[in-house]
Amino acid sequence: MRKFTVTVALIGLTALGVTAPTAAAQATENTVAANGCATKTTPRDGKMYAWDTLDCQGPSMYSATGNSNYWGAADTDKASSVINRGFLGGLDVVMFFRNTNQSGPHTCLTPGELYADDLRDNRFTDGSVVTNAISSHKWVTRSACSVFLT
Repeated sequence: MRKFTVTVALIGLTALGVTAPTAAAQATENTVAANGCATKTTPRDGKMYAWDTLDCQGPSMYSATGNSNYWGAADTDKASSVINRGFLGGLDVVMFFRNTNQSGPHTCLTPGELYADDLRDNRFTDGSVVTNAISSHKWVTRSACSVFLT
């Protein structure tokens, strides 16, 4: 019986030795170095923020408390990460538009989601990529949205 227990233990250790490096390598590949967006989500101040960098690194390039028909030449089509620090209740979801004047394909960011740290993996309602493509936004209720940033 002792030989059987030792054999089972050795097989188990061998299996762990083979799978542990693979799991560690996968974790390293998928880890974000620093989560800048998470450190910038409180307190709520009624604004949405946009960065031209991933993970909300550095100063924000654009922020607004109200709606905007046009982010301006310096900020339009440059957002790579965004935060919703709007006040809860009512119009607390930010709807981002690909076109000026709050038109064309859109996507939304809820206050519960807080932020999207990498817009490269997000889509507008027409399936186009969100990163470097936002031109305007408005505050809406959740029911106005059909596509959400993650």
